[in-house]
Parts: sequence; structure tokens; C-alpha cells
Amino acid sequence: MFASTLTRLRMDSGMSQQEVADNLSMARATYANLETGKKSPTLEQLAQIGKLFEVTETQLIKGIALDQSPQVVTNVEFSNEADDITPRETVTGKVDTLREVLLYILDKVGAKPNVGETVLYKLLYFIDFDYYEKCGKSITGLTYMKNHHGPTPTQIFKAVVNEMERKGDLEIVPTKYFNHLQKKYLPVVKPELRHVEADELRHIDEVLARLSDKSATELSSLSHRDMPWLATADGDDINYQLSKYRTADTSVKELEDEL
Repeated sequence: MFASTLTRLRMDSGMSQQEVADNLSMARATYANLETGKKSPTLEQLAQIGKLFEVTETQLIKGIALDQSPQVVTNVEFSNEADDITPRETVTGKVDTLREVLLYILDKVGAKPNVGETVLYKLLYFIDFDYYEKCGKSITGLTYMKNHHGPTPTQIFKAVVNEMERKGDLEIVPTKYFNHLQKKYLPVVKPELRHVEADELRHIDEVLARLSDKSATELSSLSHRDMPWLATADGDDINYQLSKYRTADTSVKELEDEL
């Protein structure tokens, strides 16, 4: 989505790849990799590109409303109205929270042999959607899209991870797991947890205790039985409020109410 949006913006502007690269103070080859999707943008690059083409970072990531005036989003909010079921994601709103949650998860379970990128994606999904089902809000503010292997966080996650790797907060290491390679995220620093509430940490701990020993196949299968995933078209963002319609297979609110 980001790569095609970037290409469209450049072509609409009449600029060449070299001209855009010069404006962004990067090599043309680096910029070309962004257009082809071979490289994900950093947060700084997203901001520079948005400024150059006069669009928001959210529009760049999602490729929406490019023919309308940019809408400035300053925070992640969720409406209580039943007909507003789309979480509004921002680059700046919950980046600190996402960074801390990611480091916390990796510190707790990142060393487990089963916890590669796919398992991490599913743990984040269930952390956010379980918490939304119980409390009406996401912890990380991430948006997830439906793909063949289950819910996957959108481009903002990669931008945050790239920035964390650049700053030395974590390392991304390819490792062999059974007969295939997996991408492992290993924490280098400890989370400070200044932006995560105590009840959110308790919730994260519960999800990790319940799910972190499962394989990528098991977690993908579980997510495929989850109503938010089932009710979403392929490639679309998954609406958080669909967690209110979960069945007994994945609902956590029902389990909590029985205690």
C-alpha cells in the first residue's frame, strides 16, 4: 500500500525518482527501494515524504483520501458509537507505548524458540483485540489488516521497528526453526514502561501466559476463528469493535465474567 501510494504521488507531481530522492536527501537507489517495497520507511522518512507531498503519514501508509485535503490526526481515539468501527491510527500518537510494549513482550518471551515474527504479530493482535473487547480500547494503537496467514500489523509497525533497530533498541536476527527460517526480534534495552498502565501490563502478562508457547500455525488457526478476522475482507483493515461480537472460541470477556 505504501509503495504504490508513494509511486502515485511522485508521478502525479511530475518528479523523477532522482528529484524526489534529492528532496529527501537520500540516494536514488534508496528511494527506489521504497517505491518497490524492498525497503520499509523509517518514521523520519515518513515525515519527510509527507511534508514533501503535503499528505499525512496515515494517508501515506493507508493510501486513502489522496484527492482530499489532508486530515491531521494527533492521537489514537476510538468512538463509542456503534456505527464507527474503524480505529484511527497515527504515527506519533502511541509510538512510545508501542515501543515499550514491544520491548516488554520481547524481554518476556522473545527468547522462546517459537517466537518469530509471525508469532509476535499474533501476540500483538490478541493483546490489542482482547483488551479492546474488555475495555473498549487498544493498548498499542496499531491497525491490523487481514491476510492469508492471519492479522498483520500495518506499515506503521515496520516503521517503528526500523527506527528501534537504527537506535539500537532491538536486533532482528534470522534463525533456523525446524525446516524454515524465522525472523526473531531480540531486545537490546529494557523497557521503561512509562506509557503503559498497570492494568495493561497485567493484561499483556495474561495473554503471554496463555498464548506465547503456541506455534505460529496454532496462533494463525486461532486468529482465523476470531470474528474480527472472519468478518473482514482480504486485505482490509480489521475493525476493533468487531471484537464485541466474538464467539466462545476466542472471547475473553465471557471468560472474565464467569470468574
